[in-house]
Amino acid sequence: MKITLILPTYNEAENLPRLVAALFSTGVTDLKLLVVDDLSPDGTGQIAQDLAAEYPGRIEVMHRDGPRGLGRAYIAGFKHVLAGGDAEIIGQMDADFSHPPERLPDLIKKLEASDLALGSRYIPGGGVDIQWPIWRKALSLWGNFYARTILNLPIRDVTGAYRLWRRDLLASIPYENVISNGYVFLVEILHLANKKGARFGEVPIYFADRKWGHSKMNLGVQIEAAWRVWQVKWRYRK
Repeated sequence: MKITLILPTYNEAENLPRLVAALFSTGVTDLKLLVVDDLSPDGTGQIAQDLAAEYPGRIEVMHRDGPRGLGRAYIAGFKHVLAGGDAEIIGQMDADFSHPPERLPDLIKKLEASDLALGSRYIPGGGVDIQWPIWRKALSLWGNFYARTILNLPIRDVTGAYRLWRRDLLASIPYENVISNGYVFLVEILHLANKKGARFGEVPIYFADRKWGHSKMNLGVQIEAAWRVWQVKWRYRK
């Protein structure tokens, strides 16, 4: 099956070359990458272009100059792949090695019986970085419980971004109308898929903290996400 994996980047100059090499070493055939860069000041966009030249036909680069943010980057990527590509599977993945590339074949296999396969930290076999402080582990667990309870989502890890979509499912939901931009985008688009009647499958992953670069996640971002979940519930109440 033809797969296009979308990699949103912002200041991932150290991670991107390593990640590309790791993904192309998984043994997954017909894998293409779409790097969506938000004008990274550290030169990630140029590095992506160099990688596209190194792997001709396997990497495409989108340089966004509009409003920044995870949600906007994914929407631009989804739209581009659905409009111009022949990918049967469209994936989401962080570019900081928090999502293990070696689990990609397992996610693909999970799609045999589902419409959306997700890498999950919170099913048996999954986990988060052992060096995370207690408050961060507790906040992540609580955030997932909170969002999935409010929105009645039938999966354990609703805030993870390691996902593979069947093309038909993604094309059938109004992803361009999603109002969230940060990490709540991940919850909102999952809520839309659930309302569409999608079949979900979860694969356990170990979510490691990044080794290179700086995290964009902080306490303020997660607190903001908590109240925005209620906006999502209200928006789709009918």
